[in-house]
Amino acid sequence: MDDYKEQEPARCHVNMEETKEENAGIFSNPGGKDGNSYGSRTSSASVPPNVKIFNFADLRLATKTFRPDSVLGDEEEYWGISKGWIDEETLSPCLSGLGMAIAVKRHELGLQAKVHYLGMSTHPNLVKLIGYCTVDDESLLVCEYMQRGSLENHLSRRSSSSPLSWNLRLKVALGAAKGLAFLHSAKIVYRDMMTSNILLDTAYDAKLSCFGSNGPIGARDYVSTAATLTYAYAAPDDLSTGELTVQSDIYGFGVVLLELLTGRCAFDINRPKGEQNLVEWARPHLINRRKICRLVDTRLGGEYSTGGVKKVAALALECLVLDAKMRSSMGKVVSVLEGIRDSIDQHIKRAHLKSNGKGKMWTFG
Repeated sequence: MDDYKEQEPARCHVNMEETKEENAGIFSNPGGKDGNSYGSRTSSASVPPNVKIFNFADLRLATKTFRPDSVLGDEEEYWGISKGWIDEETLSPCLSGLGMAIAVKRHELGLQAKVHYLGMSTHPNLVKLIGYCTVDDESLLVCEYMQRGSLENHLSRRSSSSPLSWNLRLKVALGAAKGLAFLHSAKIVYRDMMTSNILLDTAYDAKLSCFGSNGPIGARDYVSTAATLTYAYAAPDDLSTGELTVQSDIYGFGVVLLELLTGRCAFDINRPKGEQNLVEWARPHLINRRKICRLVDTRLGGEYSTGGVKKVAALALECLVLDAKMRSSMGKVVSVLEGIRDSIDQHIKRAHLKSNGKGKMWTFG
């Protein structure tokens, strides 16, 4: 990918007539009602001070005019998210490979509420919302770029990367749980708890994507349930009431735990009929402790703690309880996962002391 050289990073002025022509496919109504209005516009009254309002010209430069070679992955995984580069201090566009990488995505529903809640929700396990841009009736969200992509991609059997180790799977589960627990403590329902929305940085630290449909608890009209509800992650009560709640998030997290445990996706049409829905297939194994190890991803090659697997399976079952009121809280989920992590750390330390630094030491990672 060649760096653009026609302008210095600090010079962000673009001929807006050219911008309208080149980007007609990005926005359905590039010129506005009168054909002349084209630029960022929004009320900044409810925008948190740490969220920048970008103008479209800057994002056009940062992403190289949203060129195809700036789009991350394919439509199936990334839904047309473009990668760009901005200066870490000024947040102005800069040359590719310099400054800070960003992810830019078109967003249509509930922008103002989303910007408010995401801007106010700062946590190490949430993808940072850097800013946004509005052009006529459509919008772009600008978030930090996560180098290793989605958990869904890493668990996919079609992925060319090596399977995640058991240790890394626990790390990812704990990070995602902490992010979700934080949102719930802030009275925010994430609404999109699935592996495609758990993103990983270079150190495999997990963060919940800011491109989901999260909103305040009780805000039924915040976003269309039909637009966010993915059948394989939906609890029976979600399907019957159409209302997404904290308990909906917890059920979805239970499905994610199953995906980490089994290496299977939540719904796989290519599997035999009785195995297509992961929860329906796995539930009998979760109930019978003697069958739990039959669930474990064979790609792990036996490199895992049997005790840890059983604890994760039991935790998943608590999240997947059909009675929403009986599901585990995310606070408890975090506590259990921290306990599993600590027990593995202690095992590694004991093994290290026993080996006295000699020979190869086996670990869960």
